[in-house]
Amino acid sequence: MMLLIGAVGYAVRLKKIYSGEIIANIPDPEKYSVMGVDVSRYQGKIDWPVIASQNVTFAFIKATEGSSHQDPCFAENWQEVRKTSIYAGAYHFFSFESSGVTQAQNFIQTVGEMSGQLPPVVDLEFYGDYVNTPLSKKETRQILDDLLKTLEEYYHVKPIIYTTAKAWYSYILGGGYGDYPLWMRNTYQEPFFVDWAFWQYSDQGKLDGYDGIQKDHTEMYIDLNVYHASLEEFRKEFSLPEQPGTTDRNRDTEEIST
Repeated sequence: MMLLIGAVGYAVRLKKIYSGEIIANIPDPEKYSVMGVDVSRYQGKIDWPVIASQNVTFAFIKATEGSSHQDPCFAENWQEVRKTSIYAGAYHFFSFESSGVTQAQNFIQTVGEMSGQLPPVVDLEFYGDYVNTPLSKKETRQILDDLLKTLEEYYHVKPIIYTTAKAWYSYILGGGYGDYPLWMRNTYQEPFFVDWAFWQYSDQGKLDGYDGIQKDHTEMYIDLNVYHASLEEFRKEFSLPEQPGTTDRNRDTEEIST
């Protein structure tokens, strides 16, 4: 029944797209009113109060990658975003090249406690040589399972899985990940084949509040996202306080045993 309802809804949306009533990759603001961004060092210096003033409810901030890399802007972003009305989360870029446990350790040691924040995020997508020569499903799921398990045991919450359609089909579909909130990237149209919690609909958004200055270029864009339901449901799903950023939370890092 749910698949039928989803198919009917998608057919209606397609009709509106072809008629020019809506644009395929622009969320309906009446349906998806909870907007967010995700950032990394590429956005450079970020003025978080300015970002918050533009109807931004949540932000995912890159913390780590693989087993040893930390985003150089994470510490400042993590501190400053929590002084605003934005609900914050931290994300980890998944590596096909190291164990899930050591990747989780890198994240935990970098981010520390996340009480009152959004769950940790694992960003699973193809990169580099793995685009054309992907790691096997078995090997990838072993790394992913260890990473998710270690994060869940430490933070006592199911991590969010960010992924693309190709990576979802290759590794997530049929892998027993149905209980994990899903954050789908699709810059062409609303994902209709999965039950998503977050949708990254643009990697070419433009907002005030970041300079994007890098050593070799200036980044013009910022990623834009929406949550699938209302603000009330957003807070309820992730056990969030009504007023984010109003209390000073313990950020002491804690190592876990290998």
